[in-house]
Amino acid sequence: MTLLGLHWIDSLILITYILAVLIIGKVHSGNVKGENDFFLGGRSLGKWFQFFLNFGNMTDPGQATTTASSVYREGAGGAWLALITLFLTPYYWFTNVWFRRVRLTTMADMFQDRFGRRFLATLYAVSTILLAVVGIAGGNVVALKTLQPMMVKPVSAYTAADQEKVNEFQEFSQLKKERQAASLPGEKASRYEVLKGLYDRGELQPYVSYLSPIPFYLASSLLVAVFVTLGGLKASAVVDAVQAVLVILISLVMIPFGLSRIGGVAGLHAKVPEVMFNVFGGDSSSEYTWYSIGALLLVQLVGIVGSQANMVIAGSAKTEYAARVGVVTGGFSKRFVTIAWCYCGLIAIALFGPNLSDSDQTWGLLTRALLPVGLIGVMIVGILGGKLALLGSGSVVLAGLVVKNLYEPLFPGKSERHYMVVARLAVPIMLLFGIGIALYLNSVVALLKFAIVLLVVWGVPITVIFLWRRLTEAAVRLQVILTLIFIVVIPWSVPWIPALAQSKTLTAMTLERTVTHTVPATAADVAAGRAAAAGDPVTQIRLIEPVSVYFEEGVVHVDVHDIRSPKTGVGLFRVEVYLLSLCGVDVTKFNPAGLMTTRYLVDAVVPVLILIVVSLLTQPTDPKRTARFYARMKTPVAPTLEEDAREVEKSYADPTRFDDQKLFPRSNLELTKWNRQDTLGFLGCCTLVGFILLFFKAVLAFGGV
Repeated sequence: MTLLGLHWIDSLILITYILAVLIIGKVHSGNVKGENDFFLGGRSLGKWFQFFLNFGNMTDPGQATTTASSVYREGAGGAWLALITLFLTPYYWFTNVWFRRVRLTTMADMFQDRFGRRFLATLYAVSTILLAVVGIAGGNVVALKTLQPMMVKPVSAYTAADQEKVNEFQEFSQLKKERQAASLPGEKASRYEVLKGLYDRGELQPYVSYLSPIPFYLASSLLVAVFVTLGGLKASAVVDAVQAVLVILISLVMIPFGLSRIGGVAGLHAKVPEVMFNVFGGDSSSEYTWYSIGALLLVQLVGIVGSQANMVIAGSAKTEYAARVGVVTGGFSKRFVTIAWCYCGLIAIALFGPNLSDSDQTWGLLTRALLPVGLIGVMIVGILGGKLALLGSGSVVLAGLVVKNLYEPLFPGKSERHYMVVARLAVPIMLLFGIGIALYLNSVVALLKFAIVLLVVWGVPITVIFLWRRLTEAAVRLQVILTLIFIVVIPWSVPWIPALAQSKTLTAMTLERTVTHTVPATAADVAAGRAAAAGDPVTQIRLIEPVSVYFEEGVVHVDVHDIRSPKTGVGLFRVEVYLLSLCGVDVTKFNPAGLMTTRYLVDAVVPVLILIVVSLLTQPTDPKRTARFYARMKTPVAPTLEEDAREVEKSYADPTRFDDQKLFPRSNLELTKWNRQDTLGFLGCCTLVGFILLFFKAVLAFGGV
């Protein structure tokens, strides 16, 4: 017996999980007595809850999907989209102390507290809510694309239209294989271009799924709304705890089944080109080289603190040490499961070859191909639970911004019960907006790249607030507005303006390239006379198709069935690359890694320059307000809330109380001297970073020639 393509055992596992989530929300509803409990868990969460919150926030199963997808397209280097923050883990040892010591509820509160004006607080709240809704939409898309291959129709249930789409996918796969070996003749080339347009729009599939976007988005979002409005952040933390176990399980379970199917580690290396095992990218079509990874690291370094979740999670910690231990243990745990995700992506290359219609569905297709009944159900609740955990904590974050920084300033003096009602109503409203945006998104990898860049908008000024006393409100205001226009408004707007999206200049493509690499001969190579025996080295020639210079998801014909129709850009517009072209640089000669490096370098450096230059040219913030802010930041968090309040008052009375801790006493730099805990923690984190890198390299090399 099946239900929507699932065996009854898998369906039962799914139903049991949904009921468990609702029970968790109900059980913790009695612990929510006010805003502090709803938004911050009463600032009472210890090391274990901090670990689960951080691990859940960093390691939603959607990243398994995007990482496996990226690795399937790019090779092992594709894992850097998720693995790059490994190098930032020693930095987390300090940043979570900042967010705990600031002692505020939302990030927007910090701008008002630091500068004494509401404008930036309101702008942060509005822009972060809008951008976070895009993140919610991404969670919807990731979960949908992962679960769709697990809930497929039998061929006997296909309609005529279903069968046509599947046939077109098979035709496209064959033409693509021929296209990589040599240029196609006239009619085949035209047909390939038509089918590629359908492929780029996500309209070709090797199967038909029962799972449709709107019903899935509505049902799963309703479940999130119910358990979050009942239990707040603590309910989310408990779901995160359950999810941590599920993530580890689903990250590892497919590897033994996959290796068994393809002939073990030796079979993996025999079926996957060795270039795909390179840590720093594959061939010239790869986006991940040492310099693009360096640019990705830089943009993460200046932007990673920009998420409101940092304030919520660290702010909920009972002590500074709990905040520190939670973030680094959660972070390092994520790196190990990321390596498992990468390995699954490599197994997918060996199992499916290079012709999946939608690489975003790699994880779901692996699940359907490898796992037995029962484990498929576990995988589904792991993916669905990841969405619930991510959207759950994200909804609490958004509700905090709505109530504390938008609603309460407009309607002050209301009861705490009134504000709690507003907070609970905000959750389903934000989730509905996320559904609306999800219906217009396609590539989850492109979305992940966009999310990384988005953090720069507020991450740069937040980082500088903690480190530089001379920063001014005028500088932050100008930097944020310009960056929002530069990173958000223009990239999203250009594809919707036909005159721009279809212009000959902006639909330019990179140059076609030919690459050669040596691989072990297969039985097919022997039969074709290319080798004497299987395993002998064979040189393969591969044509690397041109990619769009300016659009993230490519260039397609307006009418995909008519190759004479105009071409139009799809996906976010790379404004940074376009500006470089205006300086006379021939960007059509760039490879994908060069395009990504250009984008990240510009996005990381320009906001910092704006803040420094404008701050030095504008009036400083009131010195008394600034002194109070940094006095509080240097005051260690006390064991109890009452004692902590007394310590903060002492620092307010004497703002120079901890000035002896400054590394540069008579400067505007707020760097402090390290104590024993700072030093040992930092060195321990650096050691673990090195170990994980060596482990990653060893895993990729194991079983190779």
